[in-house]
Amino acid sequence: MLISPDEIKKSVSKKGWEYSNKKIAKSFDFSSYNDNIKFVNNIANLAESLNHHPIITINPSNVKIEIYSIQFNGITTKCINLAMKIDAIYNTN
Repeated sequence: MLISPDEIKKSVSKKGWEYSNKKIAKSFDFSSYNDNIKFVNNIANLAESLNHHPIITINPSNVKIEIYSIQFNGITTKCINLAMKIDAIYNTN
């Protein structure tokens, strides 16, 4: 089930996620490329366990994550839950 843009903004924008074009996105900064890769590997394991896979862009000093539901063409509660779990992974590194 899709979430309204207002609900999306209330739930994730205070945590640095931006809503645009039916996706939520956030960049995570790291001091090394190896830290980027460790973060991405943790996200990959999480995404597999949830069967919900974000778009991941790896740059030398940051990782950009974009999340949306292909099935529903927008943001669902599953997307929000994934975003919060990705934040938790970042905060434990």
